[in-house]
Amino acid sequence: MSKKGFKRDLFRIVNRLIVVPGFQMGLGRFISNPLTGNIMVLGILGRKTGKIRYAPVSFARRDGKVYCYQGKETRGQWYLNILAHPDVEVLLPRERFTGRAEQLPEGPERLKALRMLLQGSGLSRSMYGFNPAEASDQELEEKTRGIPVISISLNQG
Repeated sequence: MSKKGFKRDLFRIVNRLIVVPGFQMGLGRFISNPLTGNIMVLGILGRKTGKIRYAPVSFARRDGKVYCYQGKETRGQWYLNILAHPDVEVLLPRERFTGRAEQLPEGPERLKALRMLLQGSGLSRSMYGFNPAEASDQELEEKTRGIPVISISLNQG
């Protein structure tokens, strides 16, 4: 097994056995912190199974919306599921909501959201080779071009 494969498997095990159950038990505020970054769990209907699948992802919150992003690769199952079934359950560190997700087009809202997402990513905030707090909009756009950003409008009620 490659080092990358081992890390991916370990990440999945930690998510399945610690992160998701922790959020479901209301302990998300202990999991999402400055070291790990701003983490939430999304409950998404599986496009093949029809079952609810839970995925921990980084998040940022602004103007009544919650944002998350796929990362460099667009093959993540949660991302493909959210495109197929945009109605989601949102488990934030201290709150739960339902909402509707949509992928943001290139533009100012996407850049603002992505900057907030990367700044709130804990130790991995500079994973793309730059400081998101200091980067110009042009540099941010160039270094993150093609990275999908999802906006979730929270349901009222």
